[in-house]
Amino acid sequence: MEIGEEKVGGALVVAPSGRVDSVSSSDLERLLVSRIDGGERRLVIDFAGVPYISSAGLRVLLMAAKRLKEAPAALVLCGMSPGVRTVLELAGFLPIFAVEPGRQQALARLAAPPPP
Repeated sequence: MEIGEEKVGGALVVAPSGRVDSVSSSDLERLLVSRIDGGERRLVIDFAGVPYISSAGLRVLLMAAKRLKEAPAALVLCGMSPGVRTVLELAGFLPIFAVEPGRQQALARLAAPPPP
């Protein structure tokens, strides 16, 4: 798995490419922990290049969400293939995360003021 990063405005876009499974999820976890602990508070995880996510990948998403809840922050997931979306849906994760179809919508959601 490769992981791309791009700073767009005040948000960090993290874009894994390849399977997010028990072998590769530790790389994504290390990167997210490093960025969150380094002060990133507005994250987009773009799954456009991810054909498969396992329970190990789901655990990484939960870990990131928990770390970001400790401070005013936002995490938006986007670009999920139908297979990845189904895994998140079956695991009951969709209500937990902000989800958008694409990167531009995710960035727009982060740019919008929070609802009252």
